[in-house]
Amino acid sequence: MGNRLENRKALITGGSRGIGRAIALAFAAEGCDLFFCHWKDPENATVTQSKIEQMGRQVGAIEANVADEASVTNLVTEATRFLGQIDILVNCAGIGGDVSFEAITPTAWDEMINVHLRGTFLVTHACYTGMAAQGGGRIINIASQLAYKGAPQLSHYCAAKAGIIGFTRALSYEAVSKGILVNAIAPGPTETDMLAGLTDEWRAMKLAQLPIGRFGQPEEIAPTAVMLASSDGNFYVGQTLSPNGGDVML
Repeated sequence: MGNRLENRKALITGGSRGIGRAIALAFAAEGCDLFFCHWKDPENATVTQSKIEQMGRQVGAIEANVADEASVTNLVTEATRFLGQIDILVNCAGIGGDVSFEAITPTAWDEMINVHLRGTFLVTHACYTGMAAQGGGRIINIASQLAYKGAPQLSHYCAAKAGIIGFTRALSYEAVSKGILVNAIAPGPTETDMLAGLTDEWRAMKLAQLPIGRFGQPEEIAPTAVMLASSDGNFYVGQTLSPNGGDVML
């Protein structure tokens, strides 16, 4: 338990499980109060809330579709009402699924882009004015190391994550003058439900590429988010940090 985020208020999308949950717990351990959203995952959301409450932090949660503008407006309204203000935004909501390029339908392509890239835009846009008005904040976007190297059967996913990195870099130029620091994290393959949903063949192929010889754990990604959200991250602007087990060496 620390105090690097004491008196700070954070909104995390996709916070009910995986990397989002790990970041939420790490933030709470550093003194942060939280609000998070999930998508049709009430049981895991309840578990996450309970863990945070046991740390003595305030936490709220609702179901939200980050790709839907009305849903996002409601999410940010409820988060602001609950927290008072939003100091830190973590855009972590995402979906996965490996499929050959020939088999990707326009509908599947749009869904992937909408959840990852449109969702990151919508939630950021909804929080941006409030952050600027209060004199600053932190925005942390969750990308992927596959945005750099690509991967077979994940062209839609890689495109969405690469878009998030480009968005992060571009927005950081405008946001920094308002006291808002925008950065991204590009995790390597991490043991989450998303990774578990990929085929055994894909997992074996990916594991063979990793110099560290194993997949990461969500708790190994969360400290990077804590650093970027705290005063330790004061000199990071438009950066993408990539805890990835050596899969990409930048």
